[in-house]
Amino acid sequence: MVHQLPTGAKDLLPLNVAQKRWIETRIQKVFQSWGYQRIITPTVEHLRSLTAGGAVDPESVIQLQNSSLDILGLRPEFTASIARAYAARLGRDVATCPQRLYYNANVFRRKANNDSEESFQAGVELLGGSGLLADSEILMLLAESCDRVELADWQIILGDARLTGALLELLPEQYRGKVRQSLASLDRIALTEMDLPTDVKAYALELIDLRGKPKDVLSRLSASTWASGLTSEINYLKSLIDLWETVGNSDRLILDLSFMQAFDYYTGIVFEVACNNYVVAQGGRYDRLIAVYHPQGMSYPSIGFCINLENLQQALQSRLPQTLATSSCLVVAKTPDAMQAAFAHASHLRQASPLEAIELELEFRADDAIRDHARSRGILAIVWVNNDGAIVLENIC
Repeated sequence: MVHQLPTGAKDLLPLNVAQKRWIETRIQKVFQSWGYQRIITPTVEHLRSLTAGGAVDPESVIQLQNSSLDILGLRPEFTASIARAYAARLGRDVATCPQRLYYNANVFRRKANNDSEESFQAGVELLGGSGLLADSEILMLLAESCDRVELADWQIILGDARLTGALLELLPEQYRGKVRQSLASLDRIALTEMDLPTDVKAYALELIDLRGKPKDVLSRLSASTWASGLTSEINYLKSLIDLWETVGNSDRLILDLSFMQAFDYYTGIVFEVACNNYVVAQGGRYDRLIAVYHPQGMSYPSIGFCINLENLQQALQSRLPQTLATSSCLVVAKTPDAMQAAFAHASHLRQASPLEAIELELEFRADDAIRDHARSRGILAIVWVNNDGAIVLENIC
């Protein structure tokens, strides 16, 4: 039917909106307190811009018809759009780096079954920031965001695309693709059943088991003979974890060196936040992306994360508002001749208490019916306005 929403599109009713705003307000205050400023990018972009970085499969983009030869698409995420928007600007003045940006809006994806899906994201991008301090800032900002919305039992799963890539390079070339795919999908069974030489399979199974308490994993890695050439990468992770633990979140971090993506978009740390079987956030370092959009191909180290607001809302459901805020009072014109005075008095009340909602009764009903209506909406005060402008306040329960 033409009156139904397209598959994957969403109507958000008032309670859902109130819960979403409860989350967004707290998260945005955290972003702002760290010096991040909001950016708004177009909902529609050129398809080639959305997929240029290599992280977005063109098949996942909802494409739009256009009169020109260019193919347009609805944004499936924000990082590519923000990188495009700032690529040229970053090169004009050294003082523009780093850029701390945040976003909060909807995204659109085509799923594997060809259905479309609309969802909502909030996140940050730190453009032109590199090294230990930048990586730590993003992880700690993400942790503070989780704490600010009172998310319980969350954990950050931390990986390192550079280190894991180096570990994969130790495999014979003909096996790297298969092993990488199994790591990306966390499929230990597939690795076990894969037709590989005994030593290659044993090494691949060691890689997929490099997960646990950060210092335990790094200790195992440092002790292995095959990681002897990766001292700088291992020491970097040690320093990052030491800095993380200074903020008292040591039990929140799991190091997983099998955690990676099937594509080469990320160049450093990668991570996700898991809570009660929900992945509520993910992100990582992407030092090559801006060069794709920069007029001279200049590269700027960057890192960011996105929060999946709907997953976060589900994980937080018991902590979110379960009822809508009610109006503080109902203004009632006793007769048609009192309507002008009723409007004027309602306006006066709104100006006197701008944070409170004041409703106007729209029908001329019996007093008891009006009282029942007010109670049903959780309104505990009625202001009766008479023909002569006289005001009578009645508190009801």
